[in-house]
Order: sequence, then structure tokens, then C-alpha cells
Amino acid sequence: MAGAEAVAGNTSGGFFAKIGAWLQSTHVPEQVKDVDIVALFTNPWFIVPFVALIGYLIWKQSFNELIIIVIFIVIWWLSGTEYMQTLVVDGELQLKKVLPVLVGASAVLGFIVYLFFGRS
Repeated sequence: MAGAEAVAGNTSGGFFAKIGAWLQSTHVPEQVKDVDIVALFTNPWFIVPFVALIGYLIWKQSFNELIIIVIFIVIWWLSGTEYMQTLVVDGELQLKKVLPVLVGASAVLGFIVYLFFGRS
């Protein structure tokens, strides 16, 4: 049985390692960090489909999806704040700053689960 666990651990570790390597090779984290939000929301190639999507979701009364979009935008904004930039100082994780982030993230995750499964 130990051989099967080793194979499963190696396979899942290899899978996540490949995803991590792909993300690093495509520079996705740097691209997300370098987004100019003012230019993004003044670019008609972005804003017209975005407004059309929001209008369509309002017309279809898909408020769950609208709330998810708002949560995504707020998390994106929060990830660029000075508070988030100071979570790691000199290579050391600041636990007093991480705990409120974890509590907030778990509350948001609980709210999303409630949106999709708690209400009928």
C-alpha cells in the first residue's frame, strides 16, 4: 500500500509542479501585478464587453454572478494595497497580519458557498 501512496503523492506533486512551472513560464503573476487599472477601464475593448456582461446579468437577474464579479474585483483591488504588500517582511511571514486575511477569506468563501448552496 505504501507504494500506491508514493505513486499518488508523486503524481499529484508532479501535477502541481507542472502547473506552477507553467505559471512561472508565462509570467502570469507579473502580468496581473502590472495591470494598469485606469487604462483598463478607459479602454473601449474592455469596458464595452464588461458593461454588456453586467447589463446582461442584471437583465437575467443573475445576482449571484454579479456578486461573484464584485468580490473578484474587490479581492483584486485589495491584493494591491500596502497592507497586502507588507504581509512578508524580510522573507518572514507576519502572522498578526495574515490572520485577518485568512478570516476575511474564509468569510468570503462561506458567503459564496451560501450563495450557491444555502438559498433555493
